[in-house]
Amino acid sequence: MGYSARIAANPYVVGSFACIGGGLFGLDISSMSGVLNNKSYLKTFHTPGPNAQGGIVAAMPAGSLFGALLATQLADRAGRKKTIILAGLIWVIGSILQCASVNRGMLVVGRIISGISVGLSSAVVPIYQSEITAPSIRGRMVSLQQWSITWGILIQYFIQFGCSYIDGVASFRIPWGLQMIPALILSAGMTIFPESPRFLFDQGREEEALQVLADLHGNGDKANELVLLEYEEIKQQVYFERTEGAKSYLDLLKPGNPRRVMLGCCLQMWSQLSGMNVMMYYIVYVFQGAGLTGVRSNLIADSVQYVLNVAFTVPAIVYIDKWGRRPMLLAGTLLMGFWLCLVGGLQGRFGHWGDIDGTRIWLVSNNDAATKAIIVCSYFFVCSFAITMGPVSWTYPAELYSLKIRGKAVSLATASNWLFNTALAWAVPPGLANVAWKTYFIFATFNFAACIHVFFMYPETVGRTLEEVEEIFAQGHTFTAWKISRDVGKKTVEEVVAKSKNLQIEKRDESLDEKSPA
Repeated sequence: MGYSARIAANPYVVGSFACIGGGLFGLDISSMSGVLNNKSYLKTFHTPGPNAQGGIVAAMPAGSLFGALLATQLADRAGRKKTIILAGLIWVIGSILQCASVNRGMLVVGRIISGISVGLSSAVVPIYQSEITAPSIRGRMVSLQQWSITWGILIQYFIQFGCSYIDGVASFRIPWGLQMIPALILSAGMTIFPESPRFLFDQGREEEALQVLADLHGNGDKANELVLLEYEEIKQQVYFERTEGAKSYLDLLKPGNPRRVMLGCCLQMWSQLSGMNVMMYYIVYVFQGAGLTGVRSNLIADSVQYVLNVAFTVPAIVYIDKWGRRPMLLAGTLLMGFWLCLVGGLQGRFGHWGDIDGTRIWLVSNNDAATKAIIVCSYFFVCSFAITMGPVSWTYPAELYSLKIRGKAVSLATASNWLFNTALAWAVPPGLANVAWKTYFIFATFNFAACIHVFFMYPETVGRTLEEVEEIFAQGHTFTAWKISRDVGKKTVEEVVAKSKNLQIEKRDESLDEKSPA
């Protein structure tokens, strides 16, 4: 096997490269947050008010909602790999339109098209990663999706910061144009990487699926114990699902599936209702209301938050498969609710209605201690999200579902993310303009509600193969989420092979019965 082939067969390299798709979302977040107080941007698009600016920002997640739903069919029919390649190409088209936009309408259309790309990649990349990685590193690899988002935010923000020193429309057009480069790299690079072995097996390309598993997990050895275990489990699952009939959305309603579908959708919903994207999209408004004056000072303070977001995602990537999903979600939601309560409390106690550049906002003024405290609490909030909810919100849904419904269920969960992202992106500017500091208490309440929901409803999935997760939910409504042992669903190679052989014998007998004369 040549050097390039070894690179293409390394699960860390394959999974990490696919994460560029997640980075596209990050690029979009800071591509907007970095221009909110850019004078050339405001002049070109006629100083959008709270509702108009919310609509511009919300255009991208609205497109992502459509893209995530579209990913359902593409992932199951064209394959995971081709869908990721397509997402990169669509992003390029959206970036061109944004870069060339001369009015709000053109900008919104460009953002919707870019959103379709983000919706596709955000739904398919976690599926692809979960299907090419071994259980021992799956959480780590899928959580790289979140890390790539943080890197996209950070890189684009510093590009925006540097271009803010340029006079005229180039200050925002250059960053919007440069963001197409990662998408081109993604689409070109994915052509050398393998397709998901689970997708290949489902398409009847069993020998090819075995070879991919051997390359990824056994250094090319088809007799490797882990390779055989995964191959037999996939075979067993696919054969079983084929006896259940054709794939359709009605499969999501079959016994055992509705609960899992709701868990995935609700987790993505809670990740948005946590308030994180408020702190990402509209951090300029947050720090402005905290009393941080001066465009440059605000941009520098914002950049610190984005650096922390990248840095504190690293421990989650390293330890997510040791800490487990439940503890991270429970700790994260509690901490985020706490910090938001402090931000809202400080704003409410020391703020008042004021005016900045003709805009009425809730403002903390002439109180340096309160300003610094609000900024520090917002930093702690972002760190709490980065090390807990951020990575797990992408990892957990990708682990919940059987092969038969995985594409549809994950895309539906991701669509829930974008549905609430769209609503919040549009609603937050008017919210800050009308209810001001109370906005933070609303999101704090959502976090505490999420903590309760996780405690009672979300079982641990760490360390299990995707097929072993089936054993948890096969218990129906009898299992208690916080009492699930980490040994539930665990099987040896011999047990998996024996079950697979029994299933094949049953299929053969059924086939003979059908062919025998009445």
